[in-house]
Amino acid sequence: MLKKVDLRSRHLVSAGELSEALASENPPVLLDIRFQLGGPEGLKEYLAGHIPTAVFVDLPTELAGVEKGFSGRRPLPEIHDLQRDARRWGVRENSAVVVYDNNSGQQASRAWWVLRWAGLTDVRLLDGGFAAWQAAGLQVTRDVPLPSHGDVSLSAGHLPTIDADQAAALPGEGTLLDARGASAYRGKPTEPGQPGEGHIPGAVSAPTTENLDPTTGLFASEKELRSRFETLNVTGETPLGVYCGGGVTATHQLLALATIGIDAALFPGSWSAWSSDPSRPVAQGDTA
Repeated sequence: MLKKVDLRSRHLVSAGELSEALASENPPVLLDIRFQLGGPEGLKEYLAGHIPTAVFVDLPTELAGVEKGFSGRRPLPEIHDLQRDARRWGVRENSAVVVYDNNSGQQASRAWWVLRWAGLTDVRLLDGGFAAWQAAGLQVTRDVPLPSHGDVSLSAGHLPTIDADQAAALPGEGTLLDARGASAYRGKPTEPGQPGEGHIPGAVSAPTTENLDPTTGLFASEKELRSRFETLNVTGETPLGVYCGGGVTATHQLLALATIGIDAALFPGSWSAWSSDPSRPVAQGDTA
C-alpha cells in the first residue's frame, strides 16, 4: 500500500517506496509504458527485463485513439476501449496504479494523465523510471504476469483539455506552454504545401527536459520547479494550457505542475494537430 504524504507524493513514488508497496498485502497495479518515437520497441525491452508484476502497456494503441482529420497523431482513446484495456491490466475500482518507463517519465506520464482523466484518483509515476529501479539494485524479471481481470469503471473528462481554437485564444487570457525542445519551438521555413514548423503564436517555450535534475534524471525539487515556472510567469492564477508534438510529453509538464499544486489543461492534439490544419498560423523564432 502506498502512503500519501504531501502533494508531490500524490503523483510521484521513489524506487524504494515502490519496492515496499509491491511487497505489501495490497500492492499497486504496475504498468510498464516503455515507448520512444523512433527508439527501441517497448515490448522487446519489457520482455528483456522489467519490474516484477509490471504489465506492458502499448502507448500508441492503448493510451491513444485512432488519428482522423485534425485530431493529431495521439488523440485520446475512446473511453470504452480504455476501460476494456484497464480491466485487462488488472485495474479494479479502488486500485492504486503506478506507471513507469525508461525515459524519466516522459512517456509514462501519458498513462498518469490519461488514467486520471478517465477517473482514477490514485495514479503515480515512478520517479526516474526503470533506470532508478535498476540503480537501486532492485529485482528485475522476465516473467510476464497474468493479472486477475479488473472491474474498474471509467468515464472521460475528469481533467481539463483544450482544442485548437482554445489553444489559439489562450495566450491572450493566460499562458500556453510549448513542452517541446527549443529547436522544434523555433522552427524553420518549409516547402509550399508542407506542414509548418514552429509554434502556436503566443506560446512560451518550456521544454519538459527542464523539469528534471540533469544529473539524476529525477524530477527537480519543489523549490526548483517553482522557480522554473515562476520564470515562465506561471503562478496558477491565470488559465494555463500545455502542448507538445503529439500530446505525450506535454503530460510530463502537467505532472511537474501538479507536484507544486498548479492545474493546467492539455491540448491533446498538440502540434501534430495544429500543423496539419493549413488554416492555422505558425510562428517561428525564439520568442512567443
